[in-house]
Amino acid sequence: MTHQRAAPAGPVGGIIPEVPVSVPLDVIGGAPLIPPTMQALVVLEPDRFEIREVPVPMPAENEVLARVRAVSICGTDAHLIHGDYPGFWPPAFPFVPGHEWAGEIVALGPGAARYGWRIGERVAGTSHDACGVCQKCVEGRYNLCENYGRDGLHRQYGHNAQGSDATYVVHGVKCVFRLPDGITFDEGAVIDPASIALHVANRGGVAPGDTVAITGAGAIGLLGGDAALARGAGRVIVVGRGPRLAKAASLGFETVDTADRDPVAAVRDLTGGLGADVVLECAGVPETIVWALGMLRRGGRCSVVGIPTVPVELALQRLVLDELELVGSRASAGEMRRVMPLVESGRMRVREIMTHRFALADYADALATFHDRSSGAIKIIVNP
Repeated sequence: MTHQRAAPAGPVGGIIPEVPVSVPLDVIGGAPLIPPTMQALVVLEPDRFEIREVPVPMPAENEVLARVRAVSICGTDAHLIHGDYPGFWPPAFPFVPGHEWAGEIVALGPGAARYGWRIGERVAGTSHDACGVCQKCVEGRYNLCENYGRDGLHRQYGHNAQGSDATYVVHGVKCVFRLPDGITFDEGAVIDPASIALHVANRGGVAPGDTVAITGAGAIGLLGGDAALARGAGRVIVVGRGPRLAKAASLGFETVDTADRDPVAAVRDLTGGLGADVVLECAGVPETIVWALGMLRRGGRCSVVGIPTVPVELALQRLVLDELELVGSRASAGEMRRVMPLVESGRMRVREIMTHRFALADYADALATFHDRSSGAIKIIVNP
């Protein structure tokens, strides 16, 4: 079937590639009217962005077009907008960021229907659209796709491919997941970070009865605490400061305030001098990574999900002599489906960490609030 629409009126600057006015689509059921243009957050260069009217993208083979109802701000978005990953995320400017979103499918690209997708379905998206055929993908570790960034083989939406800070977004069928009825769109926009938090706990190998310390009381750190409990942790100690640490305490976690005392000594005191079995490093700051290794019990394991933007110097003597393990944790790998029941049941408490809501037109205010630690912001929801 062919979807007809009028061509955009006037130039739009090529922010999103132009598409033909007639695009073949699989249409099941009543297709909603799709306008030719939409609003999108366009980052023109580091630290310069604006809301622009751009063409609505159309889904290609095995892709869907979704109406974005909610998108949350990730720390990676802030770094990308600031230009902290030049030439990598994004490959070039101008660019539309955003990768934590929920909405409903409004159009199906050719072939998408054969995977069971239907227009009108409520979905949450994730960023990695991997090749599916390299060794890592075959082994289920698609977040480590060996064809990362290669044209036609791999995309990471909101990083090296156009993202979801817009009215509509295109995703491959591998990157959308049905939302349970008990999860709202705003909550659905936090499913992706919840899956990342579950992945970092999985990479940490949290076992029943473990004492888990978490460096960083942001969204991933707090959800990582819930993920550790879901895996059977006996204790969770969150290390941080300010309003975010107060939120950790209100959620029932033990806390260590870095403004009051040495966090390594504090965690060791809380564990009888032994240290934590597992540390989830969720801050990505050189100092916190050093702390994380210092907090570990002999034979302990540190899972690092925070991405430092500067080099980190580590003394590795303890790593060898105490047989510590230091592992990276990138995005998620299959946890989207597994985390949704935890969110719906309240065991992963995304509702409690959603602190602010803004319209897309007010993105500048939303980002300023995100950067203002005194605001108490943890997860900011933007509603296009």
